[in-house]
Amino acid sequence: MKNTMKFSLEDYLENGEHKDILLYVYNALEEKGYNPVNQLIGYLISGDPTYITTHNEARTMIKKIERDDILEVLINYYIESNKK
Repeated sequence: MKNTMKFSLEDYLENGEHKDILLYVYNALEEKGYNPVNQLIGYLISGDPTYITTHNEARTMIKKIERDDILEVLINYYIESNKK
């Protein structure tokens, strides 16, 4: 009998892939003249990948990350950065 595996988001994100992809997509949006923050918010809220440019394969890259994972990372980062 095998033991149940425990999933840890922290371990999953530890390699920094999510950060690298977000920065890559941000830069691609900026290069095309978009407001990267607004475009990423549109994508995260709607799930519509057309908010992300195809420039430099940014749309393909962002689809490698689940939107829930992006939101969890961003919220955790914001909270941890602003604790007193």
